[in-house]
Amino acid sequence: QVQLVESGGGLVQAGGSLRLSCAASGRTFSSYAMGWFRQAPGKEREFVAHIDRSGGITYYADYVKGRFTISRDNAKNTVYLRMNSLKPEDTGVYYCAADRSFTPTMTPERYDYWGQGTQVTVSS
Repeated sequence: QVQLVESGGGLVQAGGSLRLSCAASGRTFSSYAMGWFRQAPGKEREFVAHIDRSGGITYYADYVKGRFTISRDNAKNTVYLRMNSLKPEDTGVYYCAADRSFTPTMTPERYDYWGQGTQVTVSS
């Protein structure tokens, strides 16, 4: 089992940047692909980014491509989400999730473990 704890959220002006971190417990972090999702009030949880076990392959939702970067440090059991050029529509609770499968997916139900989330608020 993996426990995930996100951090790094906060309030930022439009055009600003934040870096989210997700620390994982256990010795099997490198056995999981990782994803970031977000959920705005009154909306469904949506996919943001995915990274494979080694960190060599990444996927992004179109609405963050070119602005967000997902990365991981397996030695530190941590996955990151660097967010640049933030927009008010990026506001929401950001979650990291661990995926045991070997097929990249944007579907939240396919992920096995979730963190508690960290709030990101972008003001206009």
